[in-house]
Amino acid sequence: MISVLMRSHNDILYIRRTVEALLSQELDDTLEIISCDDHSTDGTAEYLAGVAQLRRISPPEGKYVPGKTLNHMVSHARGEYIVFNNGDAVPQNNEYLKHLIQPLKDKSVNCVFANQIARQDAFAVVRKDYERAFGDGSISRNWHKFFSLVSSGFRKEELIQHPFDETFQYSEDSQWVNRREVKIVYVPEAVVEHSHNYTLKEVEKRFFNEGVADKQMGKQTPGFLRTWKSIAAETLRDWIYLLKKGEKKEFFYSPRYRYTQKMSYYRGTR
Repeated sequence: MISVLMRSHNDILYIRRTVEALLSQELDDTLEIISCDDHSTDGTAEYLAGVAQLRRISPPEGKYVPGKTLNHMVSHARGEYIVFNNGDAVPQNNEYLKHLIQPLKDKSVNCVFANQIARQDAFAVVRKDYERAFGDGSISRNWHKFFSLVSSGFRKEELIQHPFDETFQYSEDSQWVNRREVKIVYVPEAVVEHSHNYTLKEVEKRFFNEGVADKQMGKQTPGFLRTWKSIAAETLRDWIYLLKKGEKKEFFYSPRYRYTQKMSYYRGTR
């Protein structure tokens, strides 16, 4: 059995397509979908309550902590394989789960993650980041333990032996793969649509907290000079991409975006 664990919070724009795509999967195995909604107020919870094929569970009591919710959901799962699929990550084909799970049949593989494509309305700089991080995997395979929990798979026994750390408010996926040696497999054939057009204020909050989490993990983090070099290098890559794609309207947005992103991360590590 495959257990798909779906977290959601105010995902009404995407949740219907996500659920319908999950229910239409072509599988040789049985499937259960466990929904854990975090007190949505936009109609997401009401929609989920009306889908009879879902097993709905209440979130843990108290403040939302990612690792606590993930471990809680795993404890309710009956499947040999666990798939985490965010409520706003929309599978793009009906063999998504079959592709994603396949590498886990090799016991040496600890976890897998899917290919994420940006939404049609994504900012061009966001779309560029997704193409670099995912795509054919040729770029991110050179990054240290790159992994994304948004659409990912594990064997249940792995998560029972190595649960998520419940002290991290951000980067719970990075913490899981970095605390020991693991074999991560990227599955480009398993595709979901997922991206966010964050405001600069939201970018600041997200990357500051990622910096805090990386410092908490003891990861080596960039100094002030390296941060500025990173801002310049990423902005240059943005400009080349924007010119190739004819997206000149973001030419002046890019340096603001990169400064906010990289400098917020730097401050978080401090």
